[in-house]
Amino acid sequence: MCRSIKTLRPPATEVVTDDDIRAAALQYVRKISGFRKPAAHNEAVFDQAVEAVAQATADLLAHLEVRGARTRA
Repeated sequence: MCRSIKTLRPPATEVVTDDDIRAAALQYVRKISGFRKPAAHNEAVFDQAVEAVAQATADLLAHLEVRGARTRA
């Protein structure tokens, strides 16, 4: 599923931007909803889902502990 979503954690990706996170969230919501662009009556809930997934992704990345990864000073 969602083969075009890239890994966003180190060491696979050293720098992750908010745009990277939002793009992954958008791709995920598109895939599970089946809509590339929702109809006007679904746009608000679609956008809310993208934001919720983006926030969950940011929280996950912020708290992951990757063993053996280089630490940043």
